[in-house]
Amino acid sequence: MTDKAHPQSEQTRLERKFERALSPFQAFITDQATSSKLLIVCTVAALLIANTPYADWYREFFETPVGLVFGDHTFGLSLRDWINDGLMTLFFFLIGMEIKRELLVGELKDLHRSVPVIFAAVGGMLVPALIFAALNFNSDYAHGWGIPMATDTAFAVGILAMLGGRIPAATVTFLTALAIIDDIGAILVIAAFYSTSISFPHLAAAGVLLALLVQFNILGIRAPWVYLLGGILVWAAVMGSGVHPTVAGILVAATIPARPKRRPGWFLTRTEELVSRFREIERNKSGRPLPMLAEAEQHAVVESVQDAAEKTTTPLRRWEHALDRPVALFVMPIFAIANAGIPINMQAMDALFSSPLTHGVILGLIVGKGLGIPLFAWVALRLRLGALPKGINLNHIVGVGLLGGMGFTMSIFIASLGFADMREAMQAAKIGILAASLVAGVAGYLWLRLRA
Repeated sequence: MTDKAHPQSEQTRLERKFERALSPFQAFITDQATSSKLLIVCTVAALLIANTPYADWYREFFETPVGLVFGDHTFGLSLRDWINDGLMTLFFFLIGMEIKRELLVGELKDLHRSVPVIFAAVGGMLVPALIFAALNFNSDYAHGWGIPMATDTAFAVGILAMLGGRIPAATVTFLTALAIIDDIGAILVIAAFYSTSISFPHLAAAGVLLALLVQFNILGIRAPWVYLLGGILVWAAVMGSGVHPTVAGILVAATIPARPKRRPGWFLTRTEELVSRFREIERNKSGRPLPMLAEAEQHAVVESVQDAAEKTTTPLRRWEHALDRPVALFVMPIFAIANAGIPINMQAMDALFSSPLTHGVILGLIVGKGLGIPLFAWVALRLRLGALPKGINLNHIVGVGLLGGMGFTMSIFIASLGFADMREAMQAAKIGILAASLVAGVAGYLWLRLRA
């Protein structure tokens, strides 16, 4: 039964007590810094497990084959590959939708504001790659130059969230826009340099499917299942092509409708009509209140309001919002658990201090990002090619540059692609990524807190 002390509520006392108990957990889930904290916990957990007697179990678990069998035909991947090639496609799909929104209505739409961001992002990719290439020129590790180009948006934005009101809100906007351009660069690098031999028939099939999704968009088809099914088929075609399948996430995101079906004026008129209808039904109950379950007509009105809201919002924004928390709190932590487990032993420590691969990763992320991002932004400003967002200055950009050295997710991802057949090299690269991400995060936090 409902509580008479709350006449506008249909909740029972038990429901309200449970809701109050749940609200701190809900606040934690929606906190912007939560995904960063969860990533840290999962990374530490993976490191601990990989350095205990359970290390073999950890490695064998993620190498477990998982797949489908149809008669004599099988399709299977290891659990780690399903995570890196499958789940991470959702991560790239979300990034793709963010990129599209930023290009259409965000910071990257205004050329005057976006030029310094673009310059900073280019510097943050070019300088780290050059540092790595210089330290590993003509060696077996030379093709790892893409590793220090990446920035982990979740970690970097999480650090800014911990600074709270000590920094202007525009700092987060600048970092987010920079990270999006950074992601575009990383995706192009993965597609061009970290893919296997290309199958053009599969690429052609992916192209036809993408063209079909674009046509659905033009025709005004906004049903989620259409793009879900099409996306799965594109992913399968891209996987068969030799291009890394996560690129399919970006390609499909570009086809998602960004226009609402109805304009705001229609929504206002429609909802006013529906509210009036709901009120009229309520008045005609003649003092005989019925539970909502028994009010089919009122249910229909409420469903019409929901339909009106859906027609006035864009699929791009709705689906981006729907995926944001699952990707941050589920996909990325699982990726960290599957890929951050590195055995830390004397051999690993020797690699940390003596391997040019590790040196290239660490110096590329910390020095390359720390210098490249503010230096190229400064060049854009000196050439009067644009302006920084209101409220921030080069001191803030230096802090952003330091935080850009937190490569983590994308850097580990590229290292896994570049050194898939070189286990020791992959371990050395991951050690460098973890060390650089830790130093860059602390340095960026302290700089922004003390100087900016």
